[in-house]
Amino acid sequence: MSEGPELVEQQGVGVQDAFQRLWTPHRMAYIKGQDKPDGDGDTGCPFCRIPSLDDKTGLIVARGETVFAVLNLYPYNPGHLMVVPYRHVADYTELTVEETREVAEFTQHAMKVIRAVSGAHGFNIGLNQGVIAGAGIAAHLHQHLVPRWGGDANFMPVIGQTKVLPQLLGETRDLLADAW
Repeated sequence: MSEGPELVEQQGVGVQDAFQRLWTPHRMAYIKGQDKPDGDGDTGCPFCRIPSLDDKTGLIVARGETVFAVLNLYPYNPGHLMVVPYRHVADYTELTVEETREVAEFTQHAMKVIRAVSGAHGFNIGLNQGVIAGAGIAAHLHQHLVPRWGGDANFMPVIGQTKVLPQLLGETRDLLADAW
């Protein structure tokens, strides 16, 4: 029976505590903002560009008056989508009443659609406000909706550095858009 990986003590890393650390250096490219738009303007913003594409190319699931639903290119789980205002706005407090209402309505409807299509057991829903809070594209507000199933978090992403997605994004988009 294996005892697990050898733990190597490092000097100068702070006060020792009871936590073990899982280092994921491959995530540094994402954290550093590789290929992300820079600046606060809408020039180069993917969320400003996506609505100009056709729905299939842009992976748009549905369009509303003030927001649209689009699949995440780097999904945590199958069906991971985002509700995004058309207007280039960074902060939730800057949304208009109409935008706030439609974000909520799209989120509710997306949950119903994903449950109907894939039987999701639960959801993680959230807005990362600002770079410090983890927003990948902080200049344009977007709300994540991540479907969850019992047992969907396993060893593959943690140990194998591999996320298993059973369906291509285009197929997922078609399935959700048809059910929308």
